[in-house]
Amino acid sequence: MTGSSGRSEERLRILLVEDDDGDALLVEELLLDTDLPYTLARCRTVADARRALMTDPVDCVLLDLHLPDASGVETVQAIQTATHAAIIVLTGLDEPRAGVDALAAGAQDYLVKGKVAPDLMQRAARYAVQRKQAERANAALQIGRLRAEENARLERGLLPEPLLSSTAVTASSRYFPGRAQALLGGDFLDVVQTDDGQVHAVIGDVSGHGPDAAALGVCLRIAWRALTLGGHRDQHLLRLLEKIHIAERAVSDLFTTCTLITLDPDTATLTLHLAGHHAPLLSTPEGTQEISAAHGIALGIAPGLGKWPATTLALPGRGALIAYTDGLIEGFADGAGGRLGVEGLLGIIDTIRTPDPGTHLDQLIGRTRTLNADRHTDDLAVLRLDWNTGAREQAAGAWRTAP
Repeated sequence: MTGSSGRSEERLRILLVEDDDGDALLVEELLLDTDLPYTLARCRTVADARRALMTDPVDCVLLDLHLPDASGVETVQAIQTATHAAIIVLTGLDEPRAGVDALAAGAQDYLVKGKVAPDLMQRAARYAVQRKQAERANAALQIGRLRAEENARLERGLLPEPLLSSTAVTASSRYFPGRAQALLGGDFLDVVQTDDGQVHAVIGDVSGHGPDAAALGVCLRIAWRALTLGGHRDQHLLRLLEKIHIAERAVSDLFTTCTLITLDPDTATLTLHLAGHHAPLLSTPEGTQEISAAHGIALGIAPGLGKWPATTLALPGRGALIAYTDGLIEGFADGAGGRLGVEGLLGIIDTIRTPDPGTHLDQLIGRTRTLNADRHTDDLAVLRLDWNTGAREQAAGAWRTAP
């Protein structure tokens, strides 16, 4: 049945769940006497109503509490699980508590059969639909707040404050999720300085997105900090991280790429261990270039078989190291579908003139994201380490790769 109205208002889709033909006729006549624009369908049982709601969503359900296959508040609960529509319960004159109980069970309103005028029916239907929409909106806001709080906790775990005891080296970092309002991925980073003055850093990327990847990233980041402060280094540290990765990953195909960085201001040396990860960039007053470093396999790909050779570099007296996850370079750089890549990233860096490390990272990420225009949706994390050892001459010498 379709109710007529001179208004252009969108029609309410109403489902009447009533097994008594007489009561159903009364409801139909009441609706006809209202100004509601509506369409009306009818079912006789809860089972029929649930099947109908699966294929034909409605805005409002007019629900009798006494049906052949359900009675009382269980009818409300049964319909609730099948629809997001507002529910108005129809009660009898001898059921003073039934309507209140139905409201407690989740219905939006109740009407007493035999005491309903057309204007009351119209007002109840409109208010019930609006009330249900408001409830759903509030529930969505609550979910959004909880997700934001969860993301904040995960972000603190993935991207902690650097633990630096001197000003010889400074650290700056940035993180962006791949999609607006997305859960964090598994990108993580950390920086600590040990009692011998060495600065240790890690940047890593757990494959995949969502809570499993983020939780594993937090676990690995915390484990790295604890193991590093406990004196574990280099390949031995990576083997321990791989054991933790395997023990903590939710599914067997998750793997982690990472770079271990050890910067010694006193000896002006930098040591890298790459586990399936991009080599960082070295920036000096003369320009920026990618470090040519030895590579090892990502953690979790071939458990127990990985080898991660060290690359040691003599550092200039002043410079910066930029390490990043692949979300920074895998985005698109042009309308033809070309990827940014390392060369494109270096080209952007060459155009940035700001001396402030944080502003430099903001401009770098901003330009890559503008070029990408939301076409590639990977997370990205960037870590920048700056040092200035004063008058120390730039150390000469070639790269050397440890066996």
